[in-house]
Amino acid sequence: MSSEKHTQYDLLLQQAQALIADEPDVIANMANLSALLYNSLPDLNWAGFYIMRAGELVLGPFQGQVACVRIPVGKGVCGTAVASGEVQLVADVHQFAGHIACDAASNSEIVIPVRYGNEIVAVLDIDSPKLARFDDVDQQYLVALVKLFEQRLAGPL
Repeated sequence: MSSEKHTQYDLLLQQAQALIADEPDVIANMANLSALLYNSLPDLNWAGFYIMRAGELVLGPFQGQVACVRIPVGKGVCGTAVASGEVQLVADVHQFAGHIACDAASNSEIVIPVRYGNEIVAVLDIDSPKLARFDDVDQQYLVALVKLFEQRLAGPL
């Protein structure tokens, strides 16, 4: 199973690279990466980006159910990722202090900060209705995907 998961992620990274390689528009790239993730990874109910705007996270391109529009830094899983500067891998969001329930069907979540230079400019947020959906392999490859995206950034968002 693990070997198959690595193979699937290797393909997903190749597809992501091909999607964004020649496109300079950050919103177009966020939209395509959200769609790629949502349609490629099993057991997701949301995949997308929140963008830092005036000191808070604001909803960006995504796939899935309607979402919270604004998230304060330090609040919820996304805001905690910004405040800590670290990936948040949460097996059960209902056990996460301060979780913001944008979609009641979400049970697990992974959030990866997106940086331009040393500044966090966005987060990639992926939710699942399945408890403990994400593991270290998911984290490894999703961080790699974010790094591909960061290389395309021409400036702060």
